[in-house]
Amino acid sequence: MRRADRLYRLVELLRSRSSCTGAWLAEQLQVSLRTLYRDIQDLSLSGVPIEGEAGVGYRLKHSIDLPPLSFDIDELEALLVGTRMVQTWADPELARAAQAAMAKIQNVLPAARRREASLARLFAPDLPRNRPPWLAELRRAMRQRDIIDIDYQREDGTPSQRSLWPLGLFFWGQHWTLIAWCELREDFRHFRVDRILALRLQGAQFADQRGRRLDDFFDQLEADKGIRVPRER
Repeated sequence: MRRADRLYRLVELLRSRSSCTGAWLAEQLQVSLRTLYRDIQDLSLSGVPIEGEAGVGYRLKHSIDLPPLSFDIDELEALLVGTRMVQTWADPELARAAQAAMAKIQNVLPAARRREASLARLFAPDLPRNRPPWLAELRRAMRQRDIIDIDYQREDGTPSQRSLWPLGLFFWGQHWTLIAWCELREDFRHFRVDRILALRLQGAQFADQRGRRLDDFFDQLEADKGIRVPRER
């Protein structure tokens, strides 16, 4: 990556979070901490309002405007394959949104970049089993914090009914899984979306309650099983 592109990317990363540790920034940019510190110093000297605080990290003192979007070919291929995966594995509503977003990006690309993107050989075949039902309904329920009732069939065929606080949808390469707070078990539980037989809204919303948030599930997952889920703020 050219240094000019790296500095631009550094500012974008600082804009994306309320604060960023030096280690995280260096990892994202694939540079040493020494190089990162030099880049931050140079940006500060050029007028970019970066401030650092020990034990917290770096942040922008106030928002700044950047020039229009610019992508290198690897970034474009990442966006392209992500769009095609969403079109294949997500619900039709989200698939249309992904296609529309990619079209907007391509419309503002220079002609050379559009040609490079069109040559990318990255595909996600659409198979009948790819899209389980309920994805759109679950996305809306999570967004609105709707408590849901589901009829569920476990792997052994046993039926189950649960009242859930839907928190997150995870795609494991073959199946979508719902992570939820289960009112029956009073704990986090996960459910294969393709095993949900029926879904109903209760007509009530769940609270943003400490101990029952998605971040709490992530913390539990990391503490109990050592599995770390990247969390963008």
